[in-house]
Amino acid sequence: MANVSPSTQKPGYGADAIQVLKGLEAVRRRPGMYIGTTGENGLHHLVYEVVDNSIDEALAGYCDTISVTIHQNDSITVSDNGRGIPVDIHPTEKLPGVEIALTTLHAGGKFDKSTYKVSGGLHGVGVSVVNALSEQLEVIVDRDGFRHTMSFVRGKTVSPLTKGDKIKGTGTTITFKPDPEIFNTLVYHYSTLADRLRNLAFLNGGITIHLTDERESSIHKDTFYAKGGLAEFVRYLTRNKKVLHPKPIAFSATKDEVEVDIAIQYEDGYNENTFTFVNNINTHEGGTHLTGFKSALTRTFNDIAKRTNALKKVDFTLGGDDIREGMTCVMHVKVKEPQFEGQTKTKLGNSEVEGIVKQVVNEHLGNFLVEHPPVAKAILEKAVGAALAREAARKARDLVRKKTGLENAVLPGKLADCSLDDPALCEIYLVEGDSAGGSAKMGRNRSFQAILPLRGKILNVERARIDKILGNEEIRSMITAIGAGVKDEFSLEDARYHKIILMTDADVDGAHIRTLLLTFFFRQMNELIEEGYIYIAQPPLYRVAKGKEEFYAYTDPERDEYIERLGGAEGKGNIAIQRYKGLGEMNPDQLWRTTMDPEKRTIQRVTMENAVEASSLFDQLMGDDVEPRRQFIESNAKYVSHLDV
Repeated sequence: MANVSPSTQKPGYGADAIQVLKGLEAVRRRPGMYIGTTGENGLHHLVYEVVDNSIDEALAGYCDTISVTIHQNDSITVSDNGRGIPVDIHPTEKLPGVEIALTTLHAGGKFDKSTYKVSGGLHGVGVSVVNALSEQLEVIVDRDGFRHTMSFVRGKTVSPLTKGDKIKGTGTTITFKPDPEIFNTLVYHYSTLADRLRNLAFLNGGITIHLTDERESSIHKDTFYAKGGLAEFVRYLTRNKKVLHPKPIAFSATKDEVEVDIAIQYEDGYNENTFTFVNNINTHEGGTHLTGFKSALTRTFNDIAKRTNALKKVDFTLGGDDIREGMTCVMHVKVKEPQFEGQTKTKLGNSEVEGIVKQVVNEHLGNFLVEHPPVAKAILEKAVGAALAREAARKARDLVRKKTGLENAVLPGKLADCSLDDPALCEIYLVEGDSAGGSAKMGRNRSFQAILPLRGKILNVERARIDKILGNEEIRSMITAIGAGVKDEFSLEDARYHKIILMTDADVDGAHIRTLLLTFFFRQMNELIEEGYIYIAQPPLYRVAKGKEEFYAYTDPERDEYIERLGGAEGKGNIAIQRYKGLGEMNPDQLWRTTMDPEKRTIQRVTMENAVEASSLFDQLMGDDVEPRRQFIESNAKYVSHLDV
């Protein structure tokens, strides 16, 4: 492995730099406390923890290349050309530094402020947790002129540190196999890892990250590198859009040891896409840095508008929503000691950061707009158009705004509400079509299940301003029924249901309606997805019956299994097989038993692990440009398992 730093190690990163907080067995007993889940998300989190260590080396200036490999058995190798984990003996623990880092919880250089200026690891649990949750792990450290190796099984040392051949470079290579005793699945998704590594390359300009998948006959490889950093990130996010100015607005500054890096691009659409990161962590819950940015952005553009007389068409100042319409922004803040809050610990709480971001944006964005009048004019013209549309939408908005719970809200006439009033116990089905809606109303449990039938395809909000969105009857009905408002007026506490279940037909039209609904929630009521309130119903595809016996199958293999169970031969005997193409084909009792009974139904919770890629995908699938959509369909057609024509 090549090395970007001198072969002689700088002082300050020996075994004595590793501070120890004991206790690793708890990780295997309660893995969810450390990685969130033992499902797919937790499985991929193991890779992120190891990669974060390499990124920390890069942030400290000692590493410029990271490689991630998925092997045929779904084991993972992560290697870097950093300094290498210390191998000398710790002064108090009397063990090699690498062994402490891999076998002791909360042991690592990132707990010593003098070792890393900033650190990307969110919880600091790092490689020790990966080791504890791996069936086996091997580490190779190239350091001090030699290659050192060590191996572990389920967090315990099985092969002590061995000093091997002489080596010129430095770096760390970790290979681990997740433990089947811990995880529900052991299969890594290439696209999930690629999205994360691509973001890291954008956020840390100049670092090369390789990803290799050895599981297929033709090995899949990608290399992520972004010399331009956040400006390239924004270009990537707006690659399928018509931009208002040719180059992103990009600036960075350091104040009071806080580094602020921002890139902004405006396009002709109506949605805002702002992504914030702190020390490489996606702070999708926002925080003080986002508050400072929004405040400064609004003030700066209004100041420029007054100077240029851009508000002659309106008699009010521009609001934040007006100025952020069509804006894609990425902000990366580096803080020595970040304080994270919020439901998922991804909300920045450092109060001093708000003022620092305000200063940086006011100064640098203000200077840019003064020096580039055509860019300022194009953005302000769009913002004024948004302000005029906002005024036109005010009456429609008043119809759906909830000020005092349900007292002033008129619920849609077609809503069949439930009798309970505790949102945590209540759920609403958004049902495709009046026919299925009628069956659902008759088959439901009226105490906690509400039904809202939707006629046809709702408006594609990806291509519409708020006035047009609020003018759509079906959308107004959904907003009023849910009761939480939209966009900046959204209040999660006012949501009348904690389960919002999308129930559409199992055909192409049903999939399209489901996508339109998801686009609406993602763009206008994003918090419902973040809090896990949005679900997708899974109605059966087949009914297999013989005499008085009947089964409902959700996949083709399941259908074939039921046919065999009922004694079906090739001719299928007297077995009746019904393929459901629409929810309306089921009577109320069948709909209850298969799709609505909490004891028997299958519903999928909609999650948003990667908001950056989700936003890009909605742009691709639901935007005006046809070519990206065609390319996506051609690339992904091979993954389609059911298609009705």
